[in-house]
Amino acid sequence: MTPTQLRAFAAVVRLGSVKRAASELDVSESAVSLHIAALRKELGDALFTRTGSGLAFTPGGLRLASRAAEMLGLADRTVLEVSQAGQGRRLLRVAASGLFAEHAAPGLIELFAGRADDLDVELSLHGPREFDALLRNRTVDAAIGPHTSAPVEDISSRPFLNYQVIAVVGPTHSLAKVHPGLAELRRQTWLLGPAAAGGLGLVPELIHRLGIPEERQQIFQSQAAAVEETKRGRGVALVVSFAATADVAAGDLVRLPGSAWHADGTWGIRTLAGSAAPPAAAELARFVATPRAIQAMLRGSGVTVGRFRPSIHVTLWS
Repeated sequence: MTPTQLRAFAAVVRLGSVKRAASELDVSESAVSLHIAALRKELGDALFTRTGSGLAFTPGGLRLASRAAEMLGLADRTVLEVSQAGQGRRLLRVAASGLFAEHAAPGLIELFAGRADDLDVELSLHGPREFDALLRNRTVDAAIGPHTSAPVEDISSRPFLNYQVIAVVGPTHSLAKVHPGLAELRRQTWLLGPAAAGGLGLVPELIHRLGIPEERQQIFQSQAAAVEETKRGRGVALVVSFAATADVAAGDLVRLPGSAWHADGTWGIRTLAGSAAPPAAAELARFVATPRAIQAMLRGSGVTVGRFRPSIHVTLWS
């Protein structure tokens, strides 16, 4: 089997049809069909059949879909590593959840990348539910976001930083000087960052727990934009407590009293288990829990252009 055949099959699996796969790959439908036919002949498996409701994959076809993504990801990673070796540089690709990427990643990345002159770090924004697939497909080398203790055989997960999400309003907001009840909060406009749309993490969990109606939620392209609107008294925001300390102390934000309006969580780092993890990812997993790294994340220092090349893709909804 060839990489071209595997790419064709992976596209059919992901898009659900030969026609859409051909369009994405910019080839003819007959070319995709020939690649699929070659795989069927070599593997002795039909891989999938067409039904009235779409494609139905055989057990072998599902296994090949998983392996194809891993093999293509490893091939792409190998090409990248060979190129980097020739240039004397390494690249560490880190996936991060929204809250971590905006509030804690900059200080961590600057400090970690600054320890090695030959290392570039690329940060991409993804939902935590995607982390394990991204790691297995070698699309990223490490993933940082809400920690889960559920064991996964081929994935290593390590918690490193506890944090708290709190509800705040601007000083001119009607709730700034009162102790609101749940019914009152449900009537407010909630100004939220991309993390609210992820479905996993403290922000969506707290919104769900409080029962905030969807029509009362406004989701911005960044947490910073939501906070700026909150300072103007236009609604309630959920913020990471350590990131809002300065604004609360200056009186630009007011924390709503009551334990029901905050939630506690833990960030963790995920990599492939054992020797499957790239060396730079394994090093980051060890480094992230050190006192220097924790201090850098809480301090939130910026990132120099030469050290950090962000590749951020924000999807608010599908």
